[in-house]
Amino acid sequence: MDRFAETADQVAATTKKLEKRAILAAYFRSLSRADLPTAALFLTGRPFPLGDERTLDVGGSLLQDALLRLTGASEAAFQEAYIRFGDIGDVAEGLWREHTGPPSPGIGELGSFFGELAQTRGPAAKTDALVAMLGRLRPAALKYALKVIGAGMRIGVQESLVEEAIAEAFSAEPDDVRWANMLLGDVGAVAALAAEGRIADAGMRLFRPLKCMLGTAIDSANEAFGDAHLWVVDDKYDGIRAQVHVGGGEARIFSRTLDDLSVQFPDVLGDLAAAGHDLVLDGELIAHDGRHHLGFPALSRRLGRKDPDPAIMAEVPVRYVAFDLLYLDGHTLLREPLTDRRRQLEALQFGDRVLAPTTALAGTEEEVEEAFEAALARGNEGLMLKSPSSPYLPGKRGRAWLKLKRPLATLDCVIVGAEYGHGKRAGLLSDYTFAVRDGDRLAPIGKAYSGITDEELAFLSDHCKRSVLKDLGRAFLVRPEIVIEVAFNAINRSQRHPAGFALRFPRVKRLRLDKSVSEVDTLDRVRALYEATRAASA
Repeated sequence: MDRFAETADQVAATTKKLEKRAILAAYFRSLSRADLPTAALFLTGRPFPLGDERTLDVGGSLLQDALLRLTGASEAAFQEAYIRFGDIGDVAEGLWREHTGPPSPGIGELGSFFGELAQTRGPAAKTDALVAMLGRLRPAALKYALKVIGAGMRIGVQESLVEEAIAEAFSAEPDDVRWANMLLGDVGAVAALAAEGRIADAGMRLFRPLKCMLGTAIDSANEAFGDAHLWVVDDKYDGIRAQVHVGGGEARIFSRTLDDLSVQFPDVLGDLAAAGHDLVLDGELIAHDGRHHLGFPALSRRLGRKDPDPAIMAEVPVRYVAFDLLYLDGHTLLREPLTDRRRQLEALQFGDRVLAPTTALAGTEEEVEEAFEAALARGNEGLMLKSPSSPYLPGKRGRAWLKLKRPLATLDCVIVGAEYGHGKRAGLLSDYTFAVRDGDRLAPIGKAYSGITDEELAFLSDHCKRSVLKDLGRAFLVRPEIVIEVAFNAINRSQRHPAGFALRFPRVKRLRLDKSVSEVDTLDRVRALYEATRAASA
């Protein structure tokens, strides 16, 4: 693990991409075949491959407890260091800097430990295990072990650079390495294949989910008509993205984050498997009673239920909208044009709980606008515009797929709280809790950290630091003085915030320094917007 840490430090010390790649390639070539997969995986900031169902289940408070026990530092010293660095690994290295001892365990041993930690139950047992292992690491190795646990290396290395370094290390074509990683979702396995000269052996596997292809957001129909002149236009559904794998009569459902959701939605599994083929679908799970789309608030009542009872399944029925076919009876279809994939998908027969997408062709702005208004009238979020010739590129976002979604509305809110950020925002108050008016009081309704320019971030952070009413550690209550306009996509009932509602995907649209706190929106307006959206989707 010490060599891994040394290599990561070297990579972090340069801003030049080619130098980073060369350092990683040389490191990969020097590793044993046993250690190579783990090293490649750790450099992406993950303890397990994508699609691996294991989780460490180690949160920030547990890590803090382990570090305080290990280093003997006070909680105040830890908080001070965290505010300064904004990264648990850097904090740990600083607190452990004077530690000396034998070499750290090898990277393979740490990988095995993570597997054991995932099986360990209970915070006390996990803390004991962490203290025992972390205490054997030298400071730099400790830093990177905790970065992997925290899922973020922050050394200027994206997964794409790891792919390029694998290609350089083992004289493979970069495109072949990228493709293999898209298929396998396991950069460590890809590194092992490349080292053996078997990168062409990578293939799509049933029940090993892929990353979803993503769309680029646009704000208006005219943005879609540059080089492109014709689009396949689908409704953008107000549900959750879901990838379905069917094989041997069994169906399983995976989320966008590659988590297995099958036990949460047993009522659709049989209808998905009814096609009688081995296949992989991309689509959306929605709350739908067979005639009407019930909207995301209804679907949210089904989320997280590992053993839903018949009553909730009857009250909130679900359907699966299948809009893409990625694999069929041993054949990977990812590189085929969308129109060919759709043609093969349309030929399949499923049960009643599997729906075809609402789709059309659009070649003008007017046709897109008409389709957009129709999608909203059906209770959906907007449109997806897809190039008819587009291949399916797992995990990629580009101009081949576009999403047109307008915010439900905006609210003028006042900032009432702020929290220190992470990574590049370490040391800055960058996560803002905002509130609406409820009579003479302010009712917090959400938190936002996106949509802010660097200049606005510096201004808001400085203002909030000078306006602290109560210190909560990494978070602060601040004087309600700054008004912001918040955009969002939906309103749900929620007890998470004092307002009794939660905004879906809130982001700061702009600062409203021209407005006073007395001019922010009211809780009554929030209620009215909520009721209006319910009526529209009824």
